[in-house]
Amino acid sequence: MTKIIRLDEKDNVAVAIKGLVKNELVPFEGDMLEILDAIDEMHKVAVESISDGSPIIKYGQVIGFAEGDVKSGEHIHVHNCQVGDVDKDYAFCSKAVATGYVPEGDRATFEGYRRSNGKVGTRNYVGVLTTVNCSATVARFIAAELNAPGVLDAYPNIDGVIALTHETGCGMRTEGEGYDALRRTFEGYIRHPNFGGLMMVGLGCESMQVENLLEECGLHQNDTFLAYTIQEVGGTKAAIQKGAAALKAMLPTINTAKREPCPVSELTMAVQCGGSDAFSGITANPALGVAADILVRNGGSVIYSETPEIFGAEHLLTQRAETEDIAEKLLERIVWWNEYTRASGFELNNNPSPGNKKGGLSTILEKSLGAQAKGGTTILTDVLHYAEPLKTQGLVFMDSPGYDPVSVTGQVASGANVVCFTTGRGSAFGFKPVPSIKLSTNTAIYNHMRDDIDINCGTIIDGEESMAEAGQRIFEYVVDIASGKESASEVLGYGDAEFNPWKIGAVV
Repeated sequence: MTKIIRLDEKDNVAVAIKGLVKNELVPFEGDMLEILDAIDEMHKVAVESISDGSPIIKYGQVIGFAEGDVKSGEHIHVHNCQVGDVDKDYAFCSKAVATGYVPEGDRATFEGYRRSNGKVGTRNYVGVLTTVNCSATVARFIAAELNAPGVLDAYPNIDGVIALTHETGCGMRTEGEGYDALRRTFEGYIRHPNFGGLMMVGLGCESMQVENLLEECGLHQNDTFLAYTIQEVGGTKAAIQKGAAALKAMLPTINTAKREPCPVSELTMAVQCGGSDAFSGITANPALGVAADILVRNGGSVIYSETPEIFGAEHLLTQRAETEDIAEKLLERIVWWNEYTRASGFELNNNPSPGNKKGGLSTILEKSLGAQAKGGTTILTDVLHYAEPLKTQGLVFMDSPGYDPVSVTGQVASGANVVCFTTGRGSAFGFKPVPSIKLSTNTAIYNHMRDDIDINCGTIIDGEESMAEAGQRIFEYVVDIASGKESASEVLGYGDAEFNPWKIGAVV
C-alpha cells in the first residue's frame, strides 16, 4: 500500500498517508525512499534535498521556504518551513474557461419552498432578529414561547422559531464600513427565502435604528414581517407579549408553504472549511469542488469566502476571473485586509492554528492552497463585499474573515440556502435557518465523530472511490438536504447560536 504521495510532479515534498517510522524504506514512484525522521500521518516528507532558503513546493505551488538544509527523507513542518515573499502569476482571466452548462431540460431538481418574490428556500423557519444586543433577551423569550411543547404541533410545515441575537448594533458609527456590513446582513436575513416569516426587535435608542434600517433597505412591514422596539411598546414584558402574539398570528400563513419541484439553479451553496488538516486539500475540499462544479453546470451558484484563507492562493482565482475588473476587485480585498490586520498589530500571513499544525499544515500558504480547492474549477463571476446580495450565478467570492460563524453569517445574508463545511480535525457546527452539511477529510475523524459528520471523504485516500465519484455523491446529498432531509447538525439541534455579524471598526 502506498504510504506517501506526491500531489504534483513539481513538488519536492510528499504527504504521508500513514505514519512513518524513522529509518524505514517506503516505495516511492518506482524507487525506495529512506525516512530519516518519525513522521505523523498527513505530515510532509522531503522527497529531494532542499537547500537553505529554497522554496518548498506542494500542489505545484510554493508553500514556504526551507530554514536550513533539508535532506531527502526528512520531516518538513514548522521547524524548518517558514513563510516568505512569493512571486505570484496573477495572469488575469488566463484560465477562465467557459462553463459547460447542462441543458435546461436535463438539469437536476429539488423540493423547495417557492416564495412570492420568486426566490426558493430550503427550510421554512420563523425568525426573531435583533437590531442590537440589548433586545437579545426579549427575542430569546419570544422564540422560547413559540418553541414550547405543543405550540407548533398544528403547523407541520414550519421548521421552528429562531432567535437571531448578537453582540453589536450600538457603540458604533452610524455610517461607514461597519454600519454598512451590519445593515446588509440584516437585510439579507429579512429577505432570505428560508424564512416564512420574521420579526425584528430593537431597543429604541441604539445606533442601528429600526426605522432607519427599514427605510435604507426599502423594507415594509406586512402580515409576515413586523418590526418594533422595546421602548416604544412599554418595556420587556410588553415587548415579549407583543412579539409572541404577533408571531402566533403569523403561523397559519407561514404554514401554508409547501415544497414543490424547483431547478437546482435556485440553490446557492456556501462552501467553508474549519479544523483543517493536510488531507483537506487532498480529499474533502477538492471533492466539494467537484460538487460545486456540478451545481454551477446545472445553473446554481457557489459562494466561496474567508479572505485570510485565500492569502497566498489568490492568484489561482484571478486566473479564473471572468473579467479583469473582477480580478482587480479580489486583489483590492487583499490590500484592504493587509491594511486592516496591520492596523490591529496582526499579520495576514499568520501561521495556521494549533489544530491545523497538528494536522500537518505548516504555513498559511499551504492551508490556502488546500482551501481554494473547494471552490471548484469554474469561472469566478463576481467578488462581493461582506453580506452583499448575490448578483450573478456561478462561482462568486464573498469577502469575510476566516472565523466560520462570521463568514457563514455573511454568506447566508448574501443568499446561500445550503452550507457545506469540510473538516479534518472535527467541527461541531450548524447554521439555522440554513442546513449545514459536514464533510470529513479522513475516515478516522468520521468514525470518531460519526454523529456530527454527514459525509466521509476519507474514502478517496482509502482508495474506495474516485474524486469524481465523491463529488457526485456530495452533490446528490446536497440535493437531498435541500429537499428536506435533516443534516447531522440539524439532528443534533445545532444552529441557534452561530449567527455572528462581522464587527468592523471601533466599539466606543
